[in-house]
Amino acid sequence: MAEKFERHRQPWRQDEIQKLHTLAKKGMALKAIAKALTRSEESVKERAKADGLSIAKLR
Repeated sequence: MAEKFERHRQPWRQDEIQKLHTLAKKGMALKAIAKALTRSEESVKERAKADGLSIAKLR
């Protein structure tokens, strides 16, 4: 069953964006980044795409 995220549709804060960039550059998997940011995988994927980041898929 999918995890429920209380932060549904919350805007991204600057510190979260920086953390996303850092984790993506380290080659962390999408699922792990989503969990670290307490955001859905879909949300992380969309933000990364908007910022021009590439994220490793599942490992």
